[in-house]
Amino acid sequence: MPQPSSAPVPTNPLRALRLDQLRRRTSEKWRHYPPDVLPLWVAEMDVPLAEPVARAVTDAIALGDTGYASGTGYAEALAGFAAARWDWTIDIDHTALVPDVMLGVVEVLKLITDAGDAVVVNPPVYPPFFAFVEHLDRQVVAAPLTPAGRLDPAALETAFRSATNGGRRAAAYLLCSPQNPTGVVHSRDELAAVAELAARYGVRVVADEIHAPLVHPGARFVPYLTVPGGDTGFALLSASKAWNLAGLKSAVAVAGAAAGKDLARMPDEAADGASHVGVLAHTAALTDGVGWLDALLSGLDENRRLLAELLAERLPEVGYRPPAGTYFAWLDCRPLGLGDDPAAVFLDRGRVAVNPGSDFGTGGAGYVRLNLATTPEILADAVDRIAASVLR
Repeated sequence: MPQPSSAPVPTNPLRALRLDQLRRRTSEKWRHYPPDVLPLWVAEMDVPLAEPVARAVTDAIALGDTGYASGTGYAEALAGFAAARWDWTIDIDHTALVPDVMLGVVEVLKLITDAGDAVVVNPPVYPPFFAFVEHLDRQVVAAPLTPAGRLDPAALETAFRSATNGGRRAAAYLLCSPQNPTGVVHSRDELAAVAELAARYGVRVVADEIHAPLVHPGARFVPYLTVPGGDTGFALLSASKAWNLAGLKSAVAVAGAAAGKDLARMPDEAADGASHVGVLAHTAALTDGVGWLDALLSGLDENRRLLAELLAERLPEVGYRPPAGTYFAWLDCRPLGLGDDPAAVFLDRGRVAVNPGSDFGTGGAGYVRLNLATTPEILADAVDRIAASVLR
């Protein structure tokens, strides 16, 4: 499959906008808190749209091309990107358009589990994993990560055994890969071990791979469906996070080679929530926005290292492992002695909004999640404010 084309990108997108320009935005990131707060919480990036994406959207508006989504163009663009980036061949016949990753997860879970069945998750993990699973009338079974934020095979086996009642009941495993909030990128060996355990207990794996394009130097993303035994699983992917397109809803569900018949049972109505303009934007990102993505990744790498320097200087007690993937920093603030919710202190005293670690479940108390996808100036100001709030 040919390498997707790439428009020239002159500069780091994270240096393109000033704070006063960002405060003109009306999205959740910039309207949830008062204007004196620096918002480094929700998964929005402080970047302009990639030019190919902006062109695709404005062309659609100019044409009045704002109807219902149709065709497999998005899946084909994803397949081209996956082949070039991860050496992964996606079978277009084993894909389905869905409104977004979490609603796609819900639709897949409906196919492979029933009300009352269990879904295993790895806390600390993306909070909607708990909310969506419970709203679907499934039981959440926790298999906590190790203290280093990695998958724990022993905890997984215990959870799989419990979830399936020793292999006598259907269950699913909702895998976050790359992991949010820790930024860990699971290795091929780790994922192969997951597939082996899942096969042993009859657990179906559903991988949320929305952050797959956001992997930093020194790490490599491994699609779950490419590991031995992964062919019974499913993956949900989107251009949403990597190109800052949360407001243009769309995603793709992909079934492994042995799970295609299951995905074929997904009702056509499941795709109706996807935005046609979103599909056009995501498709443009995956085909023509690769150069922009690479510039973004370079900027995020600079911010990962900048945060390490800032913390070493101003808050050396805070534990920080630069993330291998995502644009989040998972900060261990327990040594600061601020209790289970240091985020509340940072907001009240420093006027910096970060996510409370406790929102991510077991293992999150005393931590915060900080969004690195901002300008270096805002990042430095945020650390200064947090440091000042601790000293008060």
